[in-house]
Order: sequence, then C-alpha cells, then structure tokens
Amino acid sequence: MFSIRLAELAQQLDAELHGDGDIKIYGIASIESAKTGQVTFLSSRRYRKKLLVCQASAVVLTSLDLRFFHGSSLVVKNPYLTYARMAQFFDSTPKSAIGIAPSAVINNTVQLGKNISIGANTVIESDVVLEDHVVIGAGCFIGEQTRIGEGTRLWANVSIYHAVEIGSNCLIHSGSVIGSDGFGYAQDGADWVKIPQLGGVIIGHHVEIGACTTIDRGALDNTYIGNDVVIDNQCQIAHNVIIGNNTAIAGGVVMAGSLKIGSYCMIGGASVINGHIEICDKVTVTGMSMVMRSITEPGIYSSGIPIQSNKIWRKTTVLIMNIEDIRKRLKIIEKNLIKK
Repeated sequence: MFSIRLAELAQQLDAELHGDGDIKIYGIASIESAKTGQVTFLSSRRYRKKLLVCQASAVVLTSLDLRFFHGSSLVVKNPYLTYARMAQFFDSTPKSAIGIAPSAVINNTVQLGKNISIGANTVIESDVVLEDHVVIGAGCFIGEQTRIGEGTRLWANVSIYHAVEIGSNCLIHSGSVIGSDGFGYAQDGADWVKIPQLGGVIIGHHVEIGACTTIDRGALDNTYIGNDVVIDNQCQIAHNVIIGNNTAIAGGVVMAGSLKIGSYCMIGGASVINGHIEICDKVTVTGMSMVMRSITEPGIYSSGIPIQSNKIWRKTTVLIMNIEDIRKRLKIIEKNLIKK
C-alpha cells in the first residue's frame, strides 16, 4: 500500500505544514468518512463545523480556516485544487492494457513507438501511427491513417475512425466514438441523399473525453478540439465544430454543426447550442441553456425556466403561449394612453 509522510506531502504540494510531519498518510477521504491515516480537505466554509468531529489525520485548508481544526494540517490558497493534485499521488486506477495482447489485430503497416500497450481484441488498421507510451484498451478500433500522440490513453471499446489526429497525453473513456460521419444530407424530392464526410477530426494535447461521447468528422474541413479541453460523458459534437483551448464541457451537451466556441469557456450540462454561430472566449453557459445566437461578449449566460410545481408550471406555460396576444393588447393600451 502506498504511503507518504505528511511532511513529504506538504513539500510536494508546496503547502505550509502545521503539526506532526511524521504522520503517515495512506489515502484521501471526505470530511465525513475520513479515518486515521487519511487526509481530507475543506474547500467551503459551509463545512467548517464538520471539522469538530473529523477523524482524519490531517486536513488541507486555508489560513482562514486553520483555527477551526486542532490537528495536523496543510495550509494552501486553494484546497480544492490541492486536493486534485494530491489525489494523483494516491490514484490506484489500473492501466487499460499492459503489453500487446496476442488477440490484438494489428496491420503490418502500423508504426508502433516505444512502450506501447494494446488490449485484447483491439483492431488497428493500415498506416496508423502510435507514438511512444500510447495505451489502447481492450476491444478498441483504430481506423486507417489515424495518428495518436505520445502518452495518450484509450479505455476499452473506444472507436476511432479513419484519418483522425489525436495529440499527446490525452485520455479517452470507454464507448466514445471519434470521427463518425456528421449529419449531412441533401434532399431530392422525398429522398435523402447522403453527403460523404470528407474532413477529419483533429484533437489537441492534454484533452480528456468522457464515456460515450461522439465527435463527428468534418464535412469538408476538419472538426477541431483545442489543447487542454475537457469534455464530459455523453456529449454530441457535430461536424466542423471548433472548440478553443482550455474549454470545459459538462455532460449531455449537444452541439450542432459548424459551431465555433472560443478558449476558456465553460458549457454547463445538458445545454444545447445551435450551429453556424460563434461563442467568444471566456463565456460561461449555465446548465440546461439553449444558445440560439452568437455570443460576442465574455460573461455568464443562462436560459430556461427553473423547476416549478406542476400547477404553477401550467399557468406559466399558458402565459408564454399567449405572450404575442398580450404584447398586441399592451401596444393598444400604450397608444390609447399616448392619445390621452
């Protein structure tokens, strides 16, 4: 079992140590469940009172909260960020593959870098390039002419279509599909004529893509995901979408085609964003929003109606359905007032 002295942990995290530095830390837990040998963190003043009964061997907190805990502690500016970094020391997640499984089917034109791992029943087609330290989980499919950068990891059952480029140190979770066809059709009378999607997908460095997310290939130009982008589970990113660096996208977001999102944006869960519009840098869209027009100024944007009792919601809906009639009547009243 991995363990680390509290003093060593403080040094690694650039934290100010208060208390016994020789305490051995074996893991991390919440304030409520932490026991001896574990460290926890306080990221909100709302939980200060829980420190009175906390059984953790040490707590990560700010200098303002130090007086509320009488045991050993690590003082930092941002406890939640420190928790994220601290968790990496105790991460016990196994690799999705170790070595190259005998059942993997690898075309003889594939270029394999150093220290490659490929799981059972994975299929890798012609002219694929896997750079050093790439890990491909069991049951994955890698289409021809795809390139995967150094240190990138795929969990089981990820499908990467042809001519996709993925940067270094990315993480793609199970069930995701990268490079599938965009929704492109032309209408011929009553029939739909499929438009072959001739573009690809380019994914930058240090990108994480959640489980069962789909990123479509471009119709002519490429779909592009910038560096340090994080995408949650079950998102739909349509053809020719462009997402700037350091943008975060929560679960269940749906993006229509040819949308352009800037850098340092945050898109809340279950939001729907129209195609052929632009969102500038540093925009936050709160959860369950519907974005129909371009956003040109940084800031926080919201839409939707918060939950109500069914009785009140019905009344609200009636008002919304009659809003045009109400507007017309209001105009008549305004005109009559002006005449008077």
